[in-house]
Amino acid sequence: MTSPDEHLLPGTRRALLHRIAVAQAEGRAPSLTAAVVRGGRAVWHGARTSVDGRVPDEETQYRIGSITKTFTAVLVLRLRDEGLLDLGDALEKHLPGTGVGEVTIAELLAHTGGLAAESPAPWWERTPGSLRPELADVLGERPRLHPAGRRHHYSNPGYALLGALVEEVRGAPWADVLRREVLLPLGLRRTSPSPEPPHAGGWAVHPWADVMLPEPAEDLGRMAPAGQLWSTTGDLARFAAFLTHGDDTVLSAASVREMRTPAAPAELTDVAGGVTYGLGLQIQHRDGRVLVGHSGSLPGFLAGLTIGVEDDVAAVVLANCTSGPPLSAVGADLVRIVAEAEPRIPEPWRPLPDVDASVLELAGPWYWGTNAFALRLTAGGGVSLEPLTGGGRRSRFRPDGDGTWRGLEGYYAGELLRAVRRADGTVSHLDLGSFVFTRQPYEADAPVPGGVDPEGWRGIG
Repeated sequence: MTSPDEHLLPGTRRALLHRIAVAQAEGRAPSLTAAVVRGGRAVWHGARTSVDGRVPDEETQYRIGSITKTFTAVLVLRLRDEGLLDLGDALEKHLPGTGVGEVTIAELLAHTGGLAAESPAPWWERTPGSLRPELADVLGERPRLHPAGRRHHYSNPGYALLGALVEEVRGAPWADVLRREVLLPLGLRRTSPSPEPPHAGGWAVHPWADVMLPEPAEDLGRMAPAGQLWSTTGDLARFAAFLTHGDDTVLSAASVREMRTPAAPAELTDVAGGVTYGLGLQIQHRDGRVLVGHSGSLPGFLAGLTIGVEDDVAAVVLANCTSGPPLSAVGADLVRIVAEAEPRIPEPWRPLPDVDASVLELAGPWYWGTNAFALRLTAGGGVSLEPLTGGGRRSRFRPDGDGTWRGLEGYYAGELLRAVRRADGTVSHLDLGSFVFTRQPYEADAPVPGGVDPEGWRGIG
């Protein structure tokens, strides 16, 4: 249920309405509906329409196209978390006989398996799935176009394979598994493989005249895990909250964070555009913030799900036209409007519940050569290490349980950090993946690789 509009300021609500009104008018969309989520709850809903005689609300279904892929990715991550497969497994291990079985599950999730973007003709989005009854019909005679793992090449058949993998491991149809394991636990009662009233009709709008043509709504058959679903702004708002915070009944916060982590090598154009792909989620850098989510389109429909994780603001935008308003840009603008007009209020500072004295003595400045870093204690026995000036390497570290820590991000991800002590128990230095950090720059009595000039620091007369 959408929470009352008064949870956002009147000026913010008007700015949101103005943005979608411009998008619907300039994009010539028969209807456009949107929702904004903040702090895990829907706080605004708006819609504009020129057809069907009723304004769409949070319960009106639209087809969401490739946002379906994110749902399929959640099912695969659940299998991994249950120990039924590993993301590094070759597809052949669990789904034999496809002809592309050497591609890994992770590569399929990240669109790096080298598979073709589309199924063989006729155009699968506008023809019945009964034309492609088997996976071989989905893949065609030349399913691989690129070496696996080398580049990000978006593949709809790749997600058809992932749906088939779910069916093979679970022993049940993809749609049934999705309903049982994701839709029902998250309360997404208006998300379904087939349209359920009330739902919008799909339209094509003539590019050079203000006239419309109805689009067919086909059952995609084997391609369903890549784009079949219908949903609403209300349900996708709840799904966005799940993708931000996790839900242990479906997928942990750590696993959804893994979905949001880049997993694909970026093309040069992607680097320039600030976009990449995780595990079933698109990632972009826009307006100074990182946004995750997914876009979707099928004939007659456009969809966008955009999440600003750091701001804890998400947007859902749905329209019933084959082409028109740029929904990814609209979603990003809705997130920006709320994040800038009503910035997130941070949680109150609280002291750590307890602290290990042997760790506390490590806090403070350290030097890698002449570069100054600060080590700080974090919650749960972790630490962080970051440069005091400039934009050098930084990372958070989790405790390993034996007095050492493992890097969580950036250059030091997975690297071991340990405090090296002298015979008398005092700290000599920090060792981070063979890098020596000392309390003073090039400290004379520390084991600095290459040694330290015995004459020490000097000036030039």
